[in-house]
Amino acid sequence: MPTINQLIRSPRSKQIKRNKVPALENCPQKRGVCTRVYTTTPKKPNSALRKVARVKL
Repeated sequence: MPTINQLIRSPRSKQIKRNKVPALENCPQKRGVCTRVYTTTPKKPNSALRKVARVKL
């Protein structure tokens, strides 16, 4: 826990909100092209064959 003087000298930095999908910025529907359709297995505690499509926007 910083002291008041420490906070005055260097205030807390704001959290930067980064977009996970910048290609879909303000466009909920956008046309794309499927580059690859395949199945993959999920990480450790889960198990299944998940259908995945690689899309070029």
